[in-house]
Amino acid sequence: MSTFEFLWQGILVAMQPMNLVYALVGVTLGTAVGVLPGIGPALTVALLLPVTYKLDPGGSLIMFAGIYYGGMYGGSTTSILLNTPGESASIVTALEGNKMARAGRGGPALATAAIGSFVAGLIATLGLAFIAPYIVKLALVFGPREYFALMVLAFVTVSSAFGDSALRGLTSLFIGFALAMVGIDQQTGQARLSFGIPDLLDGVEVTTLAVAMFAIGETLYIAAQGNRIAEKVEAVKGSLWMTAEDWSRSWKPWLRGTLIGFPIGAMPAGGAEIGTFLSYATEKRLAKNPEEFGHGAIEGVAGPEAANNASAAGTLVPLLTLGLPTTATAAIMLAGFQQYGLQPGPLLFATNPQLVWGLIASLLIANAMLLVLNLPMIGLWVRLLTIPKPWLYAGILLFATLGTIGANPSVFELGMLLTFGLLGYVMRLFGYPIAPTVVGLILGPLAEQQLRRALAISQGDVTTLVMSPIAAGLLIVAAAAFLIPLILRLRGRGQVLSQLAANED
Repeated sequence: MSTFEFLWQGILVAMQPMNLVYALVGVTLGTAVGVLPGIGPALTVALLLPVTYKLDPGGSLIMFAGIYYGGMYGGSTTSILLNTPGESASIVTALEGNKMARAGRGGPALATAAIGSFVAGLIATLGLAFIAPYIVKLALVFGPREYFALMVLAFVTVSSAFGDSALRGLTSLFIGFALAMVGIDQQTGQARLSFGIPDLLDGVEVTTLAVAMFAIGETLYIAAQGNRIAEKVEAVKGSLWMTAEDWSRSWKPWLRGTLIGFPIGAMPAGGAEIGTFLSYATEKRLAKNPEEFGHGAIEGVAGPEAANNASAAGTLVPLLTLGLPTTATAAIMLAGFQQYGLQPGPLLFATNPQLVWGLIASLLIANAMLLVLNLPMIGLWVRLLTIPKPWLYAGILLFATLGTIGANPSVFELGMLLTFGLLGYVMRLFGYPIAPTVVGLILGPLAEQQLRRALAISQGDVTTLVMSPIAAGLLIVAAAAFLIPLILRLRGRGQVLSQLAANED
């Protein structure tokens, strides 16, 4: 079957009434958490993992993807009106968007962000649909050594792409490895790191760790920061509609942002944050009036927002085709797949095409839903900012605890939840990213299994790991992945930091 036929089948799946409901719930929740500063899509998906484990896998994953897309949309609202990005990828939007809001042009800023997000999401989702099958065909020839090299690439990716320090990322990753070794050895049947505790023989639950790290640990960290600066929400003055000049200045940045964001999101060492910085730097370089940047240039909102949402679709390329998470939310979605006994990768396209293509098609529908939800209902999203922070954080902690206990009613599980939550808080406090820990727990056993298989086939010859051209190529890419994020961030952030310095002057 051709890609068009698969996509059409996916649209039929996505258009089923319950799947439409899941998509609507997802984008609504995603927009809400995107608006709330610090409460991102990764935290929300982690919260819902224990609640949705008995639901239909396709519907749950459609909802998770909707949350991811919605979070990217909603982050722009807070950046523009509050100058407080809800997501790290929305930092750049605040530079020009908040200046526009202060000048009474908050409406056009929100409009160009929403429409740009729609355009980018549409193009990038179609790109995902047409690129994914080719990557799957390549991945189908993988053997144990190729898969091990792929896992190494994933480990390097999460270590270098999350946070500013690769060393701290590796430290977090090795914590995940240590947790992955707890339980029964899959090949020998021997207990490892269980310390004689029967509850540890089954290993550490991914859901428990994800909820603890992303919900409890992150919430404790955000709550501990407090409101150091008084927050002022800029009122949306005038019309929400863009003028003819706004349209003419926005459509090219939308397309350029899409072209920048999608491939960077699809790269193993990508991530939405990098694309937004590069898009901002590009728009400033190409602008007819670069002196407007720092004072409310609409191009500085249109381009980065398009790059942000295109990157979200790009992130799903390595996740669905290779099982590689390149963002925190993708790591939690990977845990969601495994919760239903599904492993993202080339075999998933062959064994469960209805689910995969239904998920991809649902992104097109979610994208349209988000456009309708964001502009007409901007007043509702702004009112979310008035929710008292203590109520919000207490609700998250309560929901996380009840959800985990409901999925696995055990006092020991509750103790692990609280322990890992405190661990996540301490890691965030000292600047250690928490996503690599979750990825290490998820992919660690798979990497160990593939390594053992490769060595068993070669009768212990370690050089077999680099004898395959594909495996050697992946290992070379893994080595380069240490440098790529640093170079891209330096190039993109250099422009933005100089802009910030100029603004302060």
